[in-house]
Amino acid sequence: MIAWMQKHNKYLVVTIWIATIAFIGAGFVGWGTYHYGSKAGAVAKVGEVTISQEKYNFTYQNLYRQVGAALGGKFDDAKAKKMQLPRQAFNRLVVQAYLLNLAREYGVIISDEELADAIASLPAFQDQGRFSKKIYETFLESRGLNARTFEAIFRDDLTVEKLMKLINKGAVPYERSVIAGALSLSDKIRYRVLIPADVNVTIDETALKSYWEKHKDQYKTPRLFKLAVLWTDTADINASEEALKNFYHKNSFNYTDAQGKELSYEQARKLVLRDYRIKKGKKRALLDYIALKKGKKMPTEVREFAEGDPTFSKALWQEIVTHSPGSLVKPKPVGARYATVRIDKVIEPRIMSFDAAKSRVALAWTAAERKAALKAKAEALLKGPAALTKESGEVSLSSAEALSPLNLPESLQFLQKLFTSNNKKGIIFVNGKIVVYEIVDQKFGKGDGELSAKIGATADRIKKDEFEQNLLKALSKRYPVKKFVKGI
Repeated sequence: MIAWMQKHNKYLVVTIWIATIAFIGAGFVGWGTYHYGSKAGAVAKVGEVTISQEKYNFTYQNLYRQVGAALGGKFDDAKAKKMQLPRQAFNRLVVQAYLLNLAREYGVIISDEELADAIASLPAFQDQGRFSKKIYETFLESRGLNARTFEAIFRDDLTVEKLMKLINKGAVPYERSVIAGALSLSDKIRYRVLIPADVNVTIDETALKSYWEKHKDQYKTPRLFKLAVLWTDTADINASEEALKNFYHKNSFNYTDAQGKELSYEQARKLVLRDYRIKKGKKRALLDYIALKKGKKMPTEVREFAEGDPTFSKALWQEIVTHSPGSLVKPKPVGARYATVRIDKVIEPRIMSFDAAKSRVALAWTAAERKAALKAKAEALLKGPAALTKESGEVSLSSAEALSPLNLPESLQFLQKLFTSNNKKGIIFVNGKIVVYEIVDQKFGKGDGELSAKIGATADRIKKDEFEQNLLKALSKRYPVKKFVKGI
């Protein structure tokens, strides 16, 4: 999924803006932040549309949460940077800006009444089925947004959605019947699946060193920070049940389960208590910050941390990496306490010695050697088709059965590649395995009315994707992009 998002990011048009609504409904936790310059600054200008700093931050946080949820929470800022999430967020805003320029030309607008109705209909802002101004204002306050900024962002999302509904039409009957005919194509194949265990690779020290020499730039020590940390505990801050319940009711949209459903007070109480103490402990942490700055307090600990070390929160690491040695980072919450951090030294990554990198080099070299050996064995089998011992029944793009020993997802991946190939026989890589195949029979069925009806949605999606890709290619030539910041 993530690889697909990275490859096709610029073509995700309508759904990425509708997703904004979903994130609000799910509580919109502020996972991940990315800041450039002042809050009032502009990140870029596309045609006549300006991309504001607030809108960029809002979009980045939404994308961060989306990817984090897709990865089951196993996600942090280091992974976000590796996946180029800042650039992905920027690209999404550029795509939207292209469409907003077009909407201006066509006169497509969202009236104040349409905007108000859309906001009022969001479940996250409702109390017993009715829009609650208090919940809405609390939401804005907790996110550091004013109503004008949020409503401008939301208006743009609705404008794009409205534009696409007006100009994006589904497939016509002829197009559906053509696709139905194509999907009715079926093959019968002889095949054999090779797995990594089918070849033996013996580690060779000389070969490992040679591999390391060619790829040693990939084997570096992590960036290290020598940090002096003053921890401020909040566990001794008392709270009455009434105070906790009031805090919960004001911030209930922050407490949701994995499906985005709001937790009850009883379910969320531990988190509510932690957040309440964090809020009340902020003054204490600021006093500690001042004391450390003036030398009246000593750090709790001084040691080296690798960048992204889970000892600190993501938000704190984002502050640390932007500060120079000798500077002090204001206290940030980390779990149930605050951390005030002084950057004493930054140690930049350096190439690891062969001995230090050997275990990692061995894994990469072995994988590369095994893949090459597996490919050579597959090419040998291809020259003698008699060695292809398995035979399938009729398979097609709509097949829902696994081709043993592949599992169902691997089988579907194989079939997608098979039916986009022009070769009667060949080799196809699937999830680290290789399928050697030869087509022994092929049938082409007619796309009847029933089949056409079943794949109507598929035809509509294919046409929609093609339309959006071509539209965005045209708009990218029409509206120039001017960046005002670096790093995205």
